[in-house]
Amino acid sequence: MNNHLQSRKNTIKGILLTVVIILMSKIFYIQIINSQYKRSAKNNAIRPEVQQAARGVIYDRNGKLIVSNKASKDLMVIPREVVEFDTLRLCELTELSVKDVRTKLKDAKNYSKYIESVFSKQLPSKSALQIEEELNFFKGFYIRVNNSRYYNVDVAAHVIGYIGEVNEKKSNGKYYTKGDLEGKIGVEASYEKQLRGKKGMKMVLVDALNRPQGSFDNGKHDTLAVHGKNITTTLDINLQKYAEQLMQNKKGAIVAIQPSSGEILTLVSSPNYSLEMMQGKERLKQFPNLQADIMNKPLLNRALTEYYPPASNFKLVNGLIALQEGTVNPHNSYLCNFQHEFGDVKMGCHMKHNNTNLNEAIKVSCNVYFSHVWDNLFKNKSKSECYTTWRNHVISFGFGNYLNNDFMIGKKGNIPTVEELDKGYPYGWNSNTLLGMAIGQGKIDVTPIQMANLATIIANRGYYYTPHIIKEIEGIDNIPERFSQINNTSIQPKHFESIIKGMELVLENINGTAYNSRIDNLIICGKTGTSEKKVDGKKKPEHSSFLAFAPKENPQIAIYVIVEDGGYGADWAAPISTLIIEKYLNNTISRTILEKQMITGNLMNKK
Repeated sequence: MNNHLQSRKNTIKGILLTVVIILMSKIFYIQIINSQYKRSAKNNAIRPEVQQAARGVIYDRNGKLIVSNKASKDLMVIPREVVEFDTLRLCELTELSVKDVRTKLKDAKNYSKYIESVFSKQLPSKSALQIEEELNFFKGFYIRVNNSRYYNVDVAAHVIGYIGEVNEKKSNGKYYTKGDLEGKIGVEASYEKQLRGKKGMKMVLVDALNRPQGSFDNGKHDTLAVHGKNITTTLDINLQKYAEQLMQNKKGAIVAIQPSSGEILTLVSSPNYSLEMMQGKERLKQFPNLQADIMNKPLLNRALTEYYPPASNFKLVNGLIALQEGTVNPHNSYLCNFQHEFGDVKMGCHMKHNNTNLNEAIKVSCNVYFSHVWDNLFKNKSKSECYTTWRNHVISFGFGNYLNNDFMIGKKGNIPTVEELDKGYPYGWNSNTLLGMAIGQGKIDVTPIQMANLATIIANRGYYYTPHIIKEIEGIDNIPERFSQINNTSIQPKHFESIIKGMELVLENINGTAYNSRIDNLIICGKTGTSEKKVDGKKKPEHSSFLAFAPKENPQIAIYVIVEDGGYGADWAAPISTLIIEKYLNNTISRTILEKQMITGNLMNKK
C-alpha cells in the first residue's frame, strides 16, 4: 500500500515538474528567443517616428527669398494603440466635428493599424500645446514637429504653386505615406523631387502615458532627414509684384521673357489668389470657394492654359512667312479704302490707309494689306500645298505644340491641319474661306506664353530658347539641357528687319497704333492686337493685346499682355506692357498718371 502511494506521489511530482519545465521554457522562448515577441515588448516603449525633411526654399533671380519654411505641429495617430477616449474633448482641441474625428480614425485604420497617419495637420500653436499637455488621455496619439510653407512675398501664386496632401495612390508608394504633403502646381510641383528632400527616422522612448522620454539607445538607430534642395527661379519678384498690381481688377495674362535665355521674368494670370489661403485647414475652407467662382476662375492659369485668338499680333507671322516665300517684298503697296473684296468675302479695315507697304501696314495694323499678303500665299500651287507650307512655318514658331517648358500644365493651341479643314468645311474651303487667319482670327488658338515666345523670336531675329522658370538647383551644375538649346524657325534672319522696323513705328510714329504708350529715350518695338466679337451682327472689340520687346538692339525683355474685355490693343494692353518694360529696364516710372490709370482701372464688372 505504501509502495502504491509512493508511486502516485512520484508520478504527481513528475507531472508538476514537467509542467514547470514547459512553462519556464515557454517564458524563456518568449522573452529571450522569439524575436517577434521581443519586438512587441519593445514597441510598447519605443515609438518609431518619421522625421519629415524640410523642403528646399525658393528664391527669385536676384536672390530674394520667395518661399521658406516655418515650424508646425501635426497630430499623429497609430490606430492599434488607440483606446477609448473623450471624443468631444478631442473635437474641441482640434476644431474637428465628431463626424470628422470618426472618419479620420476610420481612414487611418483602413490605411494601416500599425503605421502612423496624420490625424490633424498644422495645428494652431495653442491647440498643439494643449494637446501635448493632455496626451495621457489620448493613447495612440502624439504630436509630430513638422515644417509648413511660409510665403515671404504673397505673389506669383500660379507660378510658385502650393503643397497639399498626396492622393491615395501615392500614399501607398515607396516615398509617401498617408498625410504627406507634395507640390500640387507651379514650381512646387515641377520640382517636387528636388524640393522634398529625404525623410529620416527617430526611435523615441515613451512612458506608459505616451510621453516622450528621449531617444532610444542614445539615437544610435536614428537616421537624419535630409533638407530638400534650394531652388533659384528666373522670376524677378519685384517685377512680378508690379505686373500683378497693374492687372488687379482685370482678367487676362502677362508673360515676360528674357530673349537671350528664355528665362521667364514674370508670369501673371489674373484674377489670382493668395498663397496664404492655400495652407492647411485654411485651404480646405477656401479651395471650394475658388473652384465655385466660375465667373472669374481664379484657379485657372490663363498664361499657360487659356486659348485666345492671336488677333493682329499674328500679322507679324504672316508677314514673315510671305517674305520667306517671296510672295511679298517690303516695298509692295496695296490700296486700303476701308475694305476690300476677296472673292465673295469682304475684309474691312478700321480706317482708310490708301497705298500701304509692309512697314506702314504694321504701324497702322491694316487688315486689307495683310489680306492681300494672305491671298498671295495661295497662288501658283494647290490650296493644300500652300496651306501646308504656311502651317509648317507657323509650327516652327512653337505654335500648335507644347513648348516643353518646366510647368506641369499647358495647352498646345490649335493650328488646324488640312485634314481638319476638310472635315470642318464639308462643302470645301479656299484662301477666302480662311481669310480671318490673315489677321489672327478664325480657327487659330494660342496661349499667352506662346505669344510671348513669338516676341522673343522676333527680338532674336529668328530663334528662341524654350521658356522656363528654373535658373539654378542647389548642388546641380546645369539645368535641363533642353533649356539651353536654340530652336530655329524656318524664317531667315534677314527677313526680320522689315518686321522690326514696322514694330518700331507702332510706338514711335504719331500714326502708330500704340503711339500714346511710347517712352522717351527708349525704343520699344511692339504690335497691338484687338480680338473681335459680333454683337447684333456687327464686329466689336473684345480682348486688348500687345506684343513687344525692348530695347530694339540687344533686347533685354520680350512681353505679351492680354486684357479680356479690354477693347482695342492700345487701350489697356499696350500701356501695361510698356509700363512693365520701363520698370524692368529703368527701375522707375516716368508716366505716373498713366500708371495710376492702369492700376485703378476696373474691368471686372464690364459687360
